Amino acid sequence: MFHAQVLMSAQGFSPGVIDGKAGESFKLALRSFQEARGLPVNGKLDVATRAALMTADRPSTVMIRLGPDDIRSQYVMPMPKDPELQAELKFMGYRNMLEKVAERYHTTPDTIVALNGPAKLIGDGQTLRLPNVIPTSRDYAGVPGNGPSLFNLLNVDAQQPQGNYVVVDKSDGVLKVYEGEPGGDNGKLVAAFPVTMGSKKYPLPIGRWKATTYAYLPPFLYQPDLLQNAKTDKDVTLPPGPNGPVGVAWLDLTKEHYGIHGTNEPQTIGRAESSGCIRMTNWDVVRLSRMLKPGFTAIFQA
Repeated sequence: MFHAQVLMSAQGFSPGVIDGKAGESFKLALRSFQEARGLPVNGKLDVATRAALMTADRPSTVMIRLGPDDIRSQYVMPMPKDPELQAELKFMGYRNMLEKVAERYHTTPDTIVALNGPAKLIGDGQTLRLPNVIPTSRDYAGVPGNGPSLFNLLNVDAQQPQGNYVVVDKSDGVLKVYEGEPGGDNGKLVAAFPVTMGSKKYPLPIGRWKATTYAYLPPFLYQPDLLQNAKTDKDVTLPPGPNGPVGVAWLDLTKEHYGIHGTNEPQTIGRAESSGCIRMTNWDVVRLSRMLKPGFTAIFQA
């Protein structure tokens, strides 16, 4: 199961966090992979699916000697829960080294502990067994602003499948990337990601939109009137950082106040609610920004 998650991710079909569990995100990713490869779409790791996955030819884990890129950060512990106190921070960083290493390797702190034992230390020079998400290329030429540093931080491969539009279907909780003419019959499925989309109060905005601009490490205007379960009644501007409400990237949509963005809780993708936006893991939203150029079409349907 763990190896299948690594192999699916390597081919553009993200299971969300890589944790070796057969959760709903894993099943959705597997079904999307089967659809793209012309296999029976049954959500099972059958013989044909295993054979198709193995074309990625990648071990499930890798031994990593932690260095500065793995552990250096602006840590914030404890992280204030009150948005007004969060607004006083300079950066909404990771809480600790374990959280940062988990995000860099697309997994969870609990999974790292399971792979290495509870007594392992996290620090410069320490060697850990981690999910094998090491990029084949870090050539991030053409990525604007501080995007390249984020790609490197989150181990996002520079080589990604390329698409022209995305489809988010309210019924299945997946953002699918297609190559071809938006809305046409010849679209080719090239990638898929689990997402959290909307809530009863703020439903997914059905329609056809454009993702016009990308912002990496954006600040966030916290507007209680527009948010699910707001924790203050005041508008405040929160600093950027991976533990901010929109994570490390915001892909702005032509629907006012809506976007495709990251999250500070990757393990909740597909299980929690959002304030109408499309929420993804931080590594997945950065990866998505590499697959499509600004101005791509986003089709949201029931």
